[in-house]
Formats: sequence, structure tokens, C-alpha cells
Amino acid sequence: MKVVNFADSPSVMNQFVAELRDVHIQSDRLRFRQNLTRIGQLMAFEVSKELTYSEKEVTTPLGIAKVNTHDDELVIGTIFRAGLPFHQGFLDVFDRAGNAFVSAYRYYKDKECENVGINIEYIASPDLTGKTLIIADPMLATGGSMELGYGAFCTKGQPAKVHLCCVIASQKGVDYVRKAFEEFDNVTLWCAAIDPCLNEHAYIVPGLGDAGDLAYGSKM
Repeated sequence: MKVVNFADSPSVMNQFVAELRDVHIQSDRLRFRQNLTRIGQLMAFEVSKELTYSEKEVTTPLGIAKVNTHDDELVIGTIFRAGLPFHQGFLDVFDRAGNAFVSAYRYYKDKECENVGINIEYIASPDLTGKTLIIADPMLATGGSMELGYGAFCTKGQPAKVHLCCVIASQKGVDYVRKAFEEFDNVTLWCAAIDPCLNEHAYIVPGLGDAGDLAYGSKM
């Protein structure tokens, strides 16, 4: 499995990540959502370089133009709820893609809030057989929800290629996903930034907090 960390090279994506993290900026929910969308757009452009292309002819008012366009049948899969604006960024670029959604949420198995579980309740997806699946999930903490989300999507067919896309990952989450997909040569993990650790509640440090709450408000 291939891992791409965009923080290793300078680009405007780093500015949007910095604003997502900044406590003086992230309280603006609209801007927070917009930055998630912008990162999705930029990441989609980078993912597009890994697709399969062939030359086609386009009729213009003055003749025939030859252009290379991708042949992949794309499906953008998102894990509710923080994934929605990130998903929109990919959909802005891959506007003809199919769309898939799964609900996955964390819960604590103990009163100390240290033993984390993940529950999946809902999935809606087109047939994924032979298609290129992009899973857009902003936060890769333990890696568990990404793995379970992938497994849930695969109940709708086995994709030919998979791109796992996140904004901020923990090194532990990256290691977990790398091990879970170590025998898959058709899977790439894309990260806008990789942070060193998780705290005792399985939140990424330094991270940015709860992406879902910052995008849509606190929950009960």
C-alpha cells in the first residue's frame, strides 16, 4: 500500500490545514467547512493523476480535438458526518462520480472514555464492482472507522482500485491502515498531514479537535 503525505511538500493545501487547526479561525463553521472542501478539491486533483487515461476525440465548432480523459468509473464514499464537506470537494472535481455513504461513529466502552469502539448503522452505495473507490474521511485517528467503512462499502461489490483520503491522520492510524491493507497493491492512502500521536481518548494530537462538531455544531 502506498502512503502520500502532502505535508512533506509545500503547497497551498498547508494553508487550509493551518486554518482548520487554528483555534482563532476554526470557530467560524462556514470557513471550517469551506477549508475541508478546498482540501478535498486539491486532493482530488492529485488523485486524478493516478487514474487511467486514454485519448478521445471531441468535436469543436471548428474541427476535432484530441484529449486524454480518464476511463475510471469513480465512486466517492463518505463516512458521516464530518466527511460531507470533504466529500463535496471531491465531487466538485469528479462531478460525474457515483456517491456512497456510510454512518460510522465512535463510542466509549468504559466510563473512563479510553476504550473506543466503532459502530456502523447505515450504508447507501451503488455497485462498486470493478470501479475506483475514493473514501473521504477527514480524520484518521485509530484507523478503525476507515477499515470498517471500507468493509461496509465492499458489501456492495469489490472495487478495482481504492484511494483512502484524509485531512489529518495520526501515525498510529497510518500504521494500522498500512498493516490492514499491506497485501493490497491497489490501495493508496492520501493524507494532508500526519500527526505523531493520539491522546488517552483516541483524539489526534496536535490534531484540530472534533471535525464534525467544528463543521456542524456540538452534539448530545
